[in-house]
Amino acid sequence: MSAVLQQLPALVGVVIGALGSYLALVRSDRERYKRDRADRWEERRLAVYSEYARSLKKSVTLTYRVAAHIGNDPHPHPLPLAEAEPFLARATDDRDPAGEALIMLGSREVVDRARAWVTVVMEMERFQRAGTRDPLAWQALLERQRTGREGYYAAVREDLRLPPGHPGRWLTSPEA
Repeated sequence: MSAVLQQLPALVGVVIGALGSYLALVRSDRERYKRDRADRWEERRLAVYSEYARSLKKSVTLTYRVAAHIGNDPHPHPLPLAEAEPFLARATDDRDPAGEALIMLGSREVVDRARAWVTVVMEMERFQRAGTRDPLAWQALLERQRTGREGYYAAVREDLRLPPGHPGRWLTSPEA
């Protein structure tokens, strides 16, 4: 009996060591799972944010081209509204599911900024459909659209904890 009692502290030490190792391993696996899961969702949100911006930019580019045909914009590839309508309709159809994914996965701030940006884009589309020839009013819409886009990208970067990025504006003169 005394031999068992002598070995008991060593046996207890082995059991405690094994239990500690098991708990450390379980905790490590749980933390790795949480990290991997967060990374997957972050990648998915980035994909959704990018797809939404890409789909909205299609509409923006088409409105630039229609504006050039009307005489409001210097875009090098003017496009009459009648020819642009099917492309505008397709761009709208493409951005609707992208918008739904954005609402589902995006942060509140990103969704709010996306809504502000798309609202201006829809105003640009209405402006073109009205056939208005007013380059100054068009430039004001462009400025609002650029501000909306900048706000969207800033919110995306903040949500994904990315560093600040380029504002996406081209300098037109050395003084600018």
